[in-house]
Amino acid sequence: AYKLGGDFTNINVLLSANGPQDLIDQLTTLDKIGNTNTVALKRFKVAEAAAKVAKLEADRTKAAQETATAKVAAAKKVADDAKAAQQKEVNKLRAVQNKLAAELAKAKNFRVTLEQQRQLALLEESNAVTATKTPNQFKVWPNKGFTGRSTIRSTEAIRIKAVAFAKKQVLARKPYIWGAQGPNAFDCSGLVYAAYKDAGLGYPAWGRLNAALYFVATKRVPFSELVPGDLLFYSYDGSVQNIHHITIYAGNGMMWEANSRKVGLIYSNMYSIKGLMPSGGRV
Repeated sequence: AYKLGGDFTNINVLLSANGPQDLIDQLTTLDKIGNTNTVALKRFKVAEAAAKVAKLEADRTKAAQETATAKVAAAKKVADDAKAAQQKEVNKLRAVQNKLAAELAKAKNFRVTLEQQRQLALLEESNAVTATKTPNQFKVWPNKGFTGRSTIRSTEAIRIKAVAFAKKQVLARKPYIWGAQGPNAFDCSGLVYAAYKDAGLGYPAWGRLNAALYFVATKRVPFSELVPGDLLFYSYDGSVQNIHHITIYAGNGMMWEANSRKVGLIYSNMYSIKGLMPSGGRV
C-alpha cells in the first residue's frame, strides 16, 4: 500500500492513537517537542549571529594587528637603516682619527686641517653620546701599556698659566658648545687647546685636536705624579680611539672641565666621571 513520507505529523498521531487519552498524550508530547525545537532554533540563530559578529571583530582585530605589525617593522627598518648609516659615518671619522694618530706618533711638526678638525669634533661628540648609553664602565680603566710622547713641551709656568685660563672660563660661566674653542664658548678639547694657546704654546708645538689625539700627543704621567696643568682623559671602553672627554687637572684630585651642554663648564672631582684612563698626560 502507498505510505505518506516525511516527518511525524498530527495526522500520523491521529491514525496511530489507541484511544482518546492516548491521542491527547501524544499530541501533548508533540507540542512539547515542537516548542523545544522552536526555542533551540531561536537560540541557534542568536548564537549564529553572535558568532558572525565575533568573527567580524576578530577579522578586524587581526587586520589592525597586521597593520600595526607592518608599521612597527617599517619603523624598525628606518631606525636600523639610520643606525647603520650613522655607524658607517662614525667608522669613516674613526679612520680619519686613526690615520692622524699614526702620523702624530711619528711627526714632531703636525698640523690638522680645518676639515679634519671638524671631523675630529664630530667623532668626539659621537663618542660622548655613546658614553652616556654605555653601562658597566670602569671607574678607572686598567693600564694596557698605553704610550704617548716621550718629551714634553710645557714648563711649570706654562702649565700654571693654562690652569689659570681654564679657571677663569669656568668662573665666568662660559657656555659649552660642540666644536667651540673660545673665546665665548668651549667644548672639552677646545678648552684644553685654548688654555695652552693662551699660556704661550702654538704651532708647530701645539694645535687643535680632539681628546683622543691629545692622549697620543702628551707624555703619560701616573696619577701619583700629576701636577696642575696635566690632562685627564675618559673613554667609554678603555680604548684610546674611544676617548670622548678631556679635562685639566687642578690639583688635589680636582679638575677644570667643559663638561657638557647640560652642565656647562665646571670645577669637579677627577673621579666624578666614569671611564677615567689610567694615566694623565703632560703637554
